[in-house]
Amino acid sequence: MGKYVIVVESGADVSPEQCERYGIVIVPMHVTIGSETMDDGSIDPLEIYSRCNELGEMPKTSGCTPGDFEKVFDRIHAEQPDATIIHLAYSEATTCSHQSSKIAAQGRDYVYSMDTRFVSVGQGLVAVETAKYIEAHPDATVEEIFSYAESVMDRILLGFVPTDLGFLKAGGRLSNVAFLGAHLLKIKPCIEVLGGKFLATKKFRGSMLKCAHSFIDHMIEKGDIDYSYIGLAYSVGLSDELRTEMEAYAHELGFKEIAWTKVGGVISSHCGPTAFGAVFIQKPKA
Repeated sequence: MGKYVIVVESGADVSPEQCERYGIVIVPMHVTIGSETMDDGSIDPLEIYSRCNELGEMPKTSGCTPGDFEKVFDRIHAEQPDATIIHLAYSEATTCSHQSSKIAAQGRDYVYSMDTRFVSVGQGLVAVETAKYIEAHPDATVEEIFSYAESVMDRILLGFVPTDLGFLKAGGRLSNVAFLGAHLLKIKPCIEVLGGKFLATKKFRGSMLKCAHSFIDHMIEKGDIDYSYIGLAYSVGLSDELRTEMEAYAHELGFKEIAWTKVGGVISSHCGPTAFGAVFIQKPKA
C-alpha cells in the first residue's frame, strides 16, 4: 500500500489473496484446546473440532496480546520505515485485541488504531473497502481514512446461523442468553453483530437450507441493500448442496459479486461446525 499499511487480526478472515492484493497484514489471535494454546491459522478448524471431541471440551479463544502487535508493528516499521500503520480492530466488545494494540502503539507514533465493531467477514469487509479507498486516495490523512472506514462500518450488516449454540454459550459470546433455549428446541437463531456484540435477533425453524433462505431474507428486509456485493461465509461441514443453493439464491436476488469465505479457527470456535453466514453493505445515505 506504500504510505499506509492496514493491519487486522486473524479473526477478520481476510483471504490470502486479499492480503496480497492490498498489502493487509494479519496478527494471529489464539485458540486454546485443553491445556494447549495455538496461534489462529496454525491449526485447521476441522482439527480443532476433532481434538475438542476427543477431549470432551469446547475450544476457547483469546485476542492478540500487546506482544503480538509489537512484533508485527516492528517488522512492518523495519521493512517500511516511512509507512503509517492503520489497525482496523476486531470488535472491542468481544476481545482484548484493540486494547492490546493501543498498548503496543505507545511509543510508536506511526501506529493508529480504531474499533471496527465487527468480526470475521464484517471486519474483513471494512479492511478491504478501506484499502480500496487508500488506493484511490493515496494522499488521504489518517483522519480521512478513519472517517471513511466509519462510513463503511455504519452500512455493514453481518449475521450467521449456527447449528449448535453450545459453542457460543461456552465462549460467553451471546449477550441475550434467553435465546439459548433454542439449543434444546432445535430452533436455529439468527446471530447478528450489532454494536460490536453477538445478539440473537430472530428464530428460524426447519432444515438448515430453509433457515439459510430465511436468514438471507431477514437481512435483506433491513433495506437499502447494495446488490453489487454479498459475502457468504461458512464453517467446516456445511454441505456443498447448501452452498450451491445459496449462491444460486444470491444470484436470483440480483447480487452481482458473490464472495465465499471459509472461516478460520477463532470464528469456527465461536459458531461451531456447519454454520452459515453473510455480510451485506447498504447503500450510502443520501
